[in-house]
Amino acid sequence: MLLQDKVVIVHGGGGAIGGACARAFGREGARVFLTGRTPEPLQRVAADIVAAGGQASCATLDVLDPSAVRAHADDVAAQAGRIDVCLNAVGFFHVQGIAFLDLAADDYLHPIDHYTRANFNTAQAAARHMARQRAGVLLSLSTPGARLSGGGFLGNGVASAAVEAFSRILAGELGGHGIRVICLRPDAIPEALALSHSAKVFASAAAESGVSIEAMLAERAAGATLLGRLPTLAQVADCAAFLASDRAGAMTGTVANLTCGSLVD
Repeated sequence: MLLQDKVVIVHGGGGAIGGACARAFGREGARVFLTGRTPEPLQRVAADIVAAGGQASCATLDVLDPSAVRAHADDVAAQAGRIDVCLNAVGFFHVQGIAFLDLAADDYLHPIDHYTRANFNTAQAAARHMARQRAGVLLSLSTPGARLSGGGFLGNGVASAAVEAFSRILAGELGGHGIRVICLRPDAIPEALALSHSAKVFASAAAESGVSIEAMLAERAAGATLLGRLPTLAQVADCAAFLASDRAGAMTGTVANLTCGSLVD
């Protein structure tokens, strides 16, 4: 197993991507600690992991509260003896589909503030323990908006670019402590629409474009990716498990391009 006996925290573990990654971590032998704002989705993911023979537990917290995030990391380390991997898969609803000339400053700044603050809080809380053990992996998520030019997603794009820059710069600072830092950049994942905030974001953008969500995603898959399709949750989760494992021990300070070729690095 890739992650046998590893201790993993998944913030946003009740969401589509976070849940898929958590299940993959558990399947690969990790002891998984899930956090999120709503207990029911976390409990469903934890139940799936346990039913498959894994270990999982849940905690409800707000990643924008640094004291709560740090207390949770301290509790995990006290229970399990260490923290090997921390994934931030938290999502926040934000406005998309509004042209820059009509965009309110608060709507622009909202995702930038929330995503960068959340990644700072979760990475710092886990890294304090990883630095003491001289090993660990910090994983984050961004979107193709970090690299694309176009209208209607300025806040999302700047937030994603900031998360990727945070990951690269942090890798340089924490490498001397034995900590690897990697950002995953999937494209839109149709299955992730089961997550309410994702559905709202896509619905907002689709409404502004005058098309359905399904039509918008189909057009993107066919016309904007080299493979003619979009990534699946299983593909993203399996990649996350590999990157978290010692088999990816030579990788840090990079962005894993999981866009099916909508972006070519």
